[in-house]
Amino acid sequence: MPFAIRVEGLSLKKGYKLLISDLNFEVGPGECVALTGANGVGKTTLLRALAGFAPPHAGSIRIGDDNSDDSIVASNSHYLGHAESLSPSRRVDQELSFQCEYLGGTAGSLAEAVGKLRLNSLLDLEVRMLSAGQKRRLSLARLLMVERPVWLLDEPMSPLDTEHRALLAGMMQAHLSDGGLIVCAVHDPLPFETRELRLTRAEVGEVVYG
Repeated sequence: MPFAIRVEGLSLKKGYKLLISDLNFEVGPGECVALTGANGVGKTTLLRALAGFAPPHAGSIRIGDDNSDDSIVASNSHYLGHAESLSPSRRVDQELSFQCEYLGGTAGSLAEAVGKLRLNSLLDLEVRMLSAGQKRRLSLARLLMVERPVWLLDEPMSPLDTEHRALLAGMMQAHLSDGGLIVCAVHDPLPFETRELRLTRAEVGEVVYG
């Protein structure tokens, strides 16, 4: 089914601190919402709430007008945070196989991800030996190994060089063209059309179109 996320009256805490209060926004198929704002305003906390890792203090996260609960969003999402969540002692090929099996992918989708992300030359290396940019590419393979309509990305471009930023931008645009949706925390503008959701301290998020 086409996915459209509706966030209504959402308030989120980090510990005892209220980061986000009464936030309302929607994301439809083919849309990318870029989360912006200073460090500490709640961008990562919002992404984690959408992914089902952080329960809302108040409000709801829904699929369009449906009354389905938050777990429906989480089970149809890929979340990539600052931490790569990789096992340092595995070889790259072993890590890819583990992630693919865990997520429910196939040998064909794994091979496609390896090719698109140019991971062939890294397959026999231990994950601990990879650079930050190489680890990010390894993590990005999850997005391609198993199709999920919602991508929740926390500053995905930050460790990548210019060439691989362009590669990721192409992946994101292809996902949107296929009817997927993206919510992405960024500091720098993405190289394609997005809708900005600017979070500010102790204020309701301001939606800016452009």
